[in-house]
Formats: sequence, structure tokens, C-alpha cells
Amino acid sequence: MRRTPQQHAVLDALEAADGPLTARELHERARARLPSLGLATVYRHLSRLEQGGRVVAVHLAQDAVRYEPAGRGHHHHFRCVRCSAVLELDGACPVAMLEGATLPGGLTVLGHELTLFGLCPACSGAATSATAVAAAGATPNADAASAAGTLAGVVAADSAGTL
Repeated sequence: MRRTPQQHAVLDALEAADGPLTARELHERARARLPSLGLATVYRHLSRLEQGGRVVAVHLAQDAVRYEPAGRGHHHHFRCVRCSAVLELDGACPVAMLEGATLPGGLTVLGHELTLFGLCPACSGAATSATAVAAAGATPNADAASAAGTLAGVVAADSAGTL
């Protein structure tokens, strides 16, 4: 597929995001680079990019379809229940140990999707923490990765029967 200025604007906005974006969010961000970009054009490019394997759709409960670049590997998402921001959680997968396991009733786990819900640093009133994180050069994903690591420890302790 020939790369047009519109496609460049859409891809650049997706790649710069901290998490998956809805078509409307993507449209707003891509218009910063290309003000004449229309919403219908964004939808058209997302469809083509998804068919071409360059973009994947992310389906979160009670939310519009979101999109992110393909090839980011296995990861999960965190959604703020106050501002609706969606961030990628980097780090160890807290439930990977279940894959291949047989659950009660003979259910075999082949895969999973996980979305954590809560408050992002900005909405939880942690202005001091957010300022400290920003001053240290960390990103929201760093906080999310730390939370995912903590969750992995809780899951592991629970699986071992130590909780």
C-alpha cells in the first residue's frame, strides 16, 4: 500500500500513544500533523491498516474499539474509570502461569486477555507522585509495569496458597 500523508499522520499518532486509541482520539491527534484530515479518512486507513496486519483492534468492555500498532507483543491494558485513559501495561504477565493449565470442569486455558480498571495517577489525586515520576523521566507505562509486577506477585502467592 502506498503511504500517503494521511496514513503517515495516522500511524505516527498511533505509535506516539501510550496506549490504544479510539478512531476519534486518533483523529484528534493526527489532525495536529495534518489539520485537513477527516474522521472518515481515519476510519478508512484504520480498516486498511488492520487488514494489512499493521494495526490491531483492541476490544475493551464498555468502550469503543481502540487501535494500536501491531507487533507490540503480549501485553495488557489499564483503563482509568474517571478519565477513560487507556494505558499499556508493560512487564511480566500476571496470569501467564495459567496458560496450558486445566481448570476445574476440564477447561484447558489456551490464552487470555486482561484489562485492569482503576484510577490513573492524575485522577487519583497523586499530583505529587505524578510530578516525581515525571521528574524521574518515567512514563505512565512504568507505573503500570510496577503495578503489573505487584499483581503478578499477588497472583503467584494466591496460586501457591499463601494468601
